[in-house]
Amino acid sequence: MDQAALAVSAADLPGGDPRFAKCPGLRDLIAGPGGAEGDARLAFWQAATRGAEAGDPALELRLAQDILAQQGAASAERLYALRGPMLSCAASALRAAGQTRANGPEDARVETDSMDHPFRGFFAVARAGLRHRRFAGGMSGGLIREAFVATDAVTVLPYDPLRDHVLLVEQFRMGPWIRGEARPWLIEAIAGRIDAGETPEEAARREAQEEAGLTIGQLLHVSDYYPSPGALTEYIWSLVGLADLPEKSGGLFGLATEGEDIRTHVIPFDTAMAWLTEGRLANAPLILSLFWLARQRPALRAAAGQG
Repeated sequence: MDQAALAVSAADLPGGDPRFAKCPGLRDLIAGPGGAEGDARLAFWQAATRGAEAGDPALELRLAQDILAQQGAASAERLYALRGPMLSCAASALRAAGQTRANGPEDARVETDSMDHPFRGFFAVARAGLRHRRFAGGMSGGLIREAFVATDAVTVLPYDPLRDHVLLVEQFRMGPWIRGEARPWLIEAIAGRIDAGETPEEAARREAQEEAGLTIGQLLHVSDYYPSPGALTEYIWSLVGLADLPEKSGGLFGLATEGEDIRTHVIPFDTAMAWLTEGRLANAPLILSLFWLARQRPALRAAAGQG
């Protein structure tokens, strides 16, 4: 589709694009250069969003930055089709900016010489030319680094302290298949992307309904972490969710619109740990959650009157 046909002229909207009034700094970011360049940036942004609002000023601004960074590399129509993942990536970036850690050199400076995305789909690949501060002082030499861009995610392991059962999900996974596994179906905790506007806890409850038809009660924080920081931007919140898990509550679930084909297993906790020992569980968030639960299980069972 012609990019101009997708564009929404600011003149066609009362008082200009209403998003400018709601998001300070947005107009300067998009049309700041003025002249033909500013007009081109405005048309590209409007075509890539079709007037849809992000719902939060900080998210709107970050999404606009990501869209404009793709001008000349991707069509506006393509970026509009990727609006969902791009919104989630923008929300992930805002969460990351709000996190502070006492790691690295005191001057934690990273200088970017170049940045592009040679591939952008549901996931993306980022490639950057950069230099960073060294522990001994001074800057590193020029480096070219790549990362697989994935949004923030959540996992939740449902646990019934009365029956001492857990619920696990099983599904086909692309990573093991590409790696060459003969049976690329993994047994995991419930997991999914944190959508823009969601908290990790809200995402966990939504995913439990979608993947297992399950209503989760109290959510317990296990850990939040980068599973593979040398290659992935993905950041995971792992939770344990207390739930009512009758023995016959397993079944087939998943969203047809997302091509999901999920089988659930409701099994005793000791069986889950036996599966771990046998090597049947090759999923890091699940392993982490099971070890956490092994430590907390006596207290949880006692609180439920089973100690």
